[in-house]
Amino acid sequence: MELTAIFFSLAVLILVGMFLYAPFTEQRARQVTEEEHELSALMAERDRVITSLQELDFDFKLGKIPDDDYPAQRASLLQKGAEILRKIDSLAPPSPSGRGARGEGQDTETRLEKAIAARRADGSAAKPELTDDHLESMISTRRKSRKDRSAAFCPKCGNPVMVTDRFCPSCGKSLS
Repeated sequence: MELTAIFFSLAVLILVGMFLYAPFTEQRARQVTEEEHELSALMAERDRVITSLQELDFDFKLGKIPDDDYPAQRASLLQKGAEILRKIDSLAPPSPSGRGARGEGQDTETRLEKAIAARRADGSAAKPELTDDHLESMISTRRKSRKDRSAAFCPKCGNPVMVTDRFCPSCGKSLS
């Protein structure tokens, strides 16, 4: 090999090494503060409380929860959610409008109820309503696809074979 080819290969190797090592030298990783971590945990807890409230309402409508237990359970979940919202409000930076972090002008329980209603609206909008015609077309499509499936088994090897097969795809035995 020529000396220039060796130097050229070495230079390319050094450039590639520097390119690969560059992310390790940069300090682009953002440090998460304790306050941001706590705020994130509170937001997750708020979501859990809202989900629990939705499940409690759903179970009550289904009759799984007795009428005398439901108000107490709902009130305790609403109280827990209100406490979490107050903590979030104390940690979140104030908004430019000057009304506080998340709209302190509203009652915390009202805010929880609005969040639950918004989730219900999102959940109901995600499910398209199926009509009888749509179901019938799905059934007929499924039946047509099942006609192409295996109709029998090979007498020699026992593997499934299609109706249209003249020979077993596994062992090659004639099926006619």
